[in-house]
This record gives sequence, C-alpha cells and structure tokens, in this order.
Amino acid sequence: MNKELEIRQHNALTNARYEYSELQLDLFFFIISKLRKGDKDTVYQLDITELSSLTGKRYNGAYLHKATADMGARMLEVEDANEYQQIWMFQRIRYLKGQGIIEFDLTRHVLPFLFDLKNNFTSYELAAALRLTSKYAKRVYQLCSQWKDIGETKKYDLQDFKRMLGLLDEKGNDKTERVSDLKSKVLDIAVKQINEHTELHVSYTLEKKGKAFKNIVFTVKPQALAETIPFDLVPAGTAPAGMQQHQVENAGRLLAQLSITTPALVATILASAAHVAACNKFAHDLKTGKHAKAHSLSGLLLTILGLKKPTNGPLFDAVTKK
Repeated sequence: MNKELEIRQHNALTNARYEYSELQLDLFFFIISKLRKGDKDTVYQLDITELSSLTGKRYNGAYLHKATADMGARMLEVEDANEYQQIWMFQRIRYLKGQGIIEFDLTRHVLPFLFDLKNNFTSYELAAALRLTSKYAKRVYQLCSQWKDIGETKKYDLQDFKRMLGLLDEKGNDKTERVSDLKSKVLDIAVKQINEHTELHVSYTLEKKGKAFKNIVFTVKPQALAETIPFDLVPAGTAPAGMQQHQVENAGRLLAQLSITTPALVATILASAAHVAACNKFAHDLKTGKHAKAHSLSGLLLTILGLKKPTNGPLFDAVTKK
C-alpha cells in the first residue's frame, strides 16, 4: 500500500469521533492555522477580530465562553489498529479582556495530531473550511480533503460515518435514522456548501447491502476556487485603502492563475481597490460558469479592468512600461 494513502486513511484526528458546533469548528480550524512547525510551545493566541475578518461572522462573547467551555470538557476519541485513546485538547483557555484575544494552552498529547492535520491541509484549505457554515460541511470537507489527489474517498461504513459526525451516539440514538433525513439535513447541505465555497467539488453515493444502506463514498475533484482567505502569505498593511489583505491575496492568485504575471501590470492592478474588487468578482463569476465561453480569460479580465481595448488591442503603454 502507498505510504501516503495509508497515512491518509489513518489520519486519526480527522477520523476521530467528536461533535463540535459550527463556532467550535471555526475555533478548531483557526488554532490549526496558527500552529508553528518545530515550536514546542503549547500556548497559542487567537485574535477574534482576525477570525471575524476571515469568516465574515461576528462572535458574541457569551457564546465564545460557552463554546470554549464545552470544547475544554469534551474529549477526542482516537483509535487505530493498536490502541484507543481519550484525549483532551486544552490545559487552559484564557480571555484577555479588552484585547479580543483568546489564549489556548494545548495539551502535549494532542499536538502531534494537530500538526498531522495541519500537514494535510494547506492554508487555503483551512480558510475554505472557515467559510463553511454547516458543521457537517466542515467535517465532510475534512474527510474529502484527504482524498483529493485520488479522486474518491474510501468506503465509509455508514454507521461509523454517522458516529464521526456526531449523528449517532454510543447508546444508538440516531439523529438521521431515515436516509431521507441524512440526505436533506446533512449530506445535501454539506455537498452544496463545499462545492460553492471550496476548491473541491464533491458528490456522494450511498451503497446498499440487501435492502439497507451500508456504505457511503464520496467522489472528490478539484475546481477553481472563487474565494479564499490565505493565512500569512503577504505582509500586512499592503492592501489599498478600502480593501482587506485577504482580498488582495485573492486577486493576486487569480492573476497568477490566468498567467498575468508582468510585474508592473500586477502591481498596478493590486494597488487599486477598484481593480482588486473587480478581480474578486471575476473569480466568483468564473467559478459559477459565467465566463465559460470566453476565448481568453486573461484578455477578458484585462478588458473589464480597462487595461486592454475591447478589440484585442495592446495593453496601454503606461501599464506595460518597465
């Protein structure tokens, strides 16, 4: 068996049995994004204002207190062929009043699993996960991300899959006993959000054994990402007035995707708030298929930006001069 495939199948924390709310998963992913390779320190500070700017959501203090209290009390069940573990994530959670900072002191036992998960997610994928609003979409996205270079997940036993998502507890209580409920309340919503907001396009198949559904498998394909919020890729403070840093980074990625790489031209586009906004809109339109029939996407974008004549004329000299 391919070693990478084996690691992917046994990504213990991704496949662990735990149930987090949407807010708790936002905090969980944000913590992962802050992990520093080679750093043995267990303390990480999260700026809630930064998280809010990444997700577009507002976070109420009382809800944060409850969310972190529940996270601290909840264990992660991790199991492989050799052992079963019960792990708690935090030694302490501290709120710095008036600063909007939450300080998480992680347990040393959970760190290897968190770093393993970070290594299986690029910063773009973590950012996409933050954009998902369904807690089930976030979990399905985690699972599918492990298999994106294969094109299809392994077959998950349906009961095990439900346990991983917190739909089935140890007493056998099933929140989605009817398959129609599983589809409408969990799977269809998750697939729709993942396909709209991430770099993956997924679908699922429920397989029967006899008259009962036994397994679930997801197909996973890459797609153009219309909106992403990369972490720590460009120095802060370089965005034009009225723009946030992640919007500039999104625009820069689109330009690279369309092979618009002339330094002076890229600098001109990214220095303009209007151009950055137009690039982000273009990326969204591209993902939704609006420009599917365009002969030259780069030419179309430059025309929209007013940097190229509609009749395929040359770029303005003022733009292309070095």
